Amino acid sequence: MAGLYVGLISGTSADGIDAALVRFDADGTTRMELGRTFPWEPRLRARLVELGQGGALRSIDEFGELDVRIGEAFAAAARQLLDDAGIDPAQVRAIGSHGQTVRHRPAGAAYDGRHPFTLQLGDGNVIAERCGITTVADFRRRDVAAGGQGAPLLPALHAAMLGSGAEDRAVLNLGGIANLTLLPRGNANAGVAGFDTGPANALMDAWCERVLGQPYDADGAFAASGTVDDALLARLLDEPWFALAPPKSTGREQFHLDWLAARLTGDEAPADVQATLLRLTATTVADALLARQPGTRRVLVCGGGVHNAGLLRALAGRLPGMVVESTAAFGLDPDFVEAMGFAWLARQTLAGLPGNLPGVTGAAGPRVLGAIYPGSCSPRV
Repeated sequence: MAGLYVGLISGTSADGIDAALVRFDADGTTRMELGRTFPWEPRLRARLVELGQGGALRSIDEFGELDVRIGEAFAAAARQLLDDAGIDPAQVRAIGSHGQTVRHRPAGAAYDGRHPFTLQLGDGNVIAERCGITTVADFRRRDVAAGGQGAPLLPALHAAMLGSGAEDRAVLNLGGIANLTLLPRGNANAGVAGFDTGPANALMDAWCERVLGQPYDADGAFAASGTVDDALLARLLDEPWFALAPPKSTGREQFHLDWLAARLTGDEAPADVQATLLRLTATTVADALLARQPGTRRVLVCGGGVHNAGLLRALAGRLPGMVVESTAAFGLDPDFVEAMGFAWLARQTLAGLPGNLPGVTGAAGPRVLGAIYPGSCSPRV
């Protein structure tokens, strides 16, 4: 299954569509040829954020229209990526599209739990039709159907590309939600663990946008202008979800501005709230890592939070003896690790190979993930 693949994802923060053109060689070499981020149309993004925070769909018509609009946006991102790379679509074996999560309610989520589900929009039919490329989409729901969390799905890729025979490592993805992959030395999938740790950029971005009108806290400057409110931090950390044992995952519908507002007294300075949210992320990540793999020597960070210097300093301060650095130090662009992962998942699916690790997600067993939408111009596989 060697060849070129495209990976597409819009994360929990819905801050853009990340697109990666990835080459998998027959000798096992993997490399990203090109990565790009494409912004959402502002009004569509606002609606996606609203839905992600628990907002209700207005009608079945809206559901169907959003599914198509998101698919169109993902297809446009893929086409532009290939144009920028000078690649004919016929050279691409497949697109792996994560879609846009609008609700994530796996087992153990904060609702009645009788029918766990996860829902990502972005119609694979539209992507395959607009691009002419075989598209694999809807990766998470099979794992949930098998009793898993549907997340995280990339620890196997992290193990293959970032594991070490000499030291225990962790891969930390700081997207809207933070998640850890634990890689004990030796790099065997059987020993790999992974789980969400709680909010990362989603809450910080939302608060920054509410009080400053800015979509994110550039370099953590807003948080640095405030002081951590220890009483507020204690109320935030009292959330029962943090005490759940892995496997576990979460989303913006769990950690959103209404969740935060319920824990505010109303007297807090906005900058102090931002500083406290940053500390919340650092604390929950560090506590989870120290509890599960205290011998970790290197934490490799990817996702948008890698650009928040204040957050990385806070993490390093809570993880003495560990090197905290970007995945760029090992040749992986931190902004596109997840997009690369969905290119890899598409390859797994077309090869008839599992994409999940049951020990990570809690699924009943390995599963081939996703639905395949044939293209009109992809190479035969």
